[in-house]
Amino acid sequence: MIPFNIPPYVGIEMGYVREAAEANRKICGDGPFTKRCSQWLEERFGATKALLTTSGTTALEMAAILCELEPGDEVILPSFTFSTTATAFVLVGAKLVFVDIRPDTMNIDETKIEAAITERTRVIVPVHYAGVACEMDAIMDIARRHNLKVVEDAAQGVMSTYKGRALGTIGDFGCYSFHETKNYSMGEGGAILVNDPACIERAEIIREKGTNRARFFRGQVDKYTWVDYGSSYLPSDMNAAYLWGQLEAADAINENRLATWRAYREAFADLEAAGLVQLPCVPDDREHNAHMFYLVCDSLKERTALIDSLKARDIFPAFHYIPLHSSPAGERFGHFHGADEYTTAVNERLVRLPLYYGLTEKDRDAVIVAVRDFYADKASE
Repeated sequence: MIPFNIPPYVGIEMGYVREAAEANRKICGDGPFTKRCSQWLEERFGATKALLTTSGTTALEMAAILCELEPGDEVILPSFTFSTTATAFVLVGAKLVFVDIRPDTMNIDETKIEAAITERTRVIVPVHYAGVACEMDAIMDIARRHNLKVVEDAAQGVMSTYKGRALGTIGDFGCYSFHETKNYSMGEGGAILVNDPACIERAEIIREKGTNRARFFRGQVDKYTWVDYGSSYLPSDMNAAYLWGQLEAADAINENRLATWRAYREAFADLEAAGLVQLPCVPDDREHNAHMFYLVCDSLKERTALIDSLKARDIFPAFHYIPLHSSPAGERFGHFHGADEYTTAVNERLVRLPLYYGLTEKDRDAVIVAVRDFYADKASE
């Protein structure tokens, strides 16, 4: 059996987890491993401040709070994304305004954003789909001209760049996920990158249950107290210890995934040239992290047949998001602005192939053969 995903594991993680529990005796939040991971993110990506969180979801929730939204304020985002991109802003009372995606990268169509802006618009949320950057120069220009915040949903974008800049470090806030389905994992976890120095202290307070505990530990106050809204967004240091093992091997994990991605790309290039499928698009001015490899089929019927064909060979692909604007919650909390030219059409035709750290060449080649056999059989019908 070739599963769609196996959580990354390089072999050194459990030693660090044991160190957290037995040597450090510090398993709650903000222990030594949490600090190591945060420092690594800041130094590796040039982030102003990185704070580990319990998930990518709670990183987005923190960003929504830091944007100081009021009920009725509007947030522009793609409909082709996971629900947490939306729920983080719904929790603070925002109204969602969905816009269409580009047909090449599956990212938010930056040319559709400005027309969706109203006097209540406060935030733009670009989602870097498949670890491929959105058109951030254009998005940041729109945000500056309209005095809007930008929250990068870079859940899939750790180790990816846009014109040399790490995803998550370009907008006002960036949000990572370290869920088991991501390139680097701590089981459940995430991080918020705070790129505006003026927001760092409040971010620490929100993350620490609304207290100024972080200032107390730095010796800046003689006691700590409740000063603002907040919640418990700190992950266990045991989770951070697991992540630390992965960050130490970040380049090896990245190269391993890229090797699989490149092999798929080369193997299916002729299918794309023949007009049978669409493959991932990575513009020349950005680097991606091989978070996923997908095919866009000709129709929903074809995608269903391809998935069934692969499963018959014990290969388990997956499709992706059901567009949020067509979901019950999406209809309740927002609306789609403009024409839905690509969002639903892509959702119905996109299939993701198995891709994870440690996928063997044998299994990778089995996937390639199975996909090529499917299209060979289709051509002979």
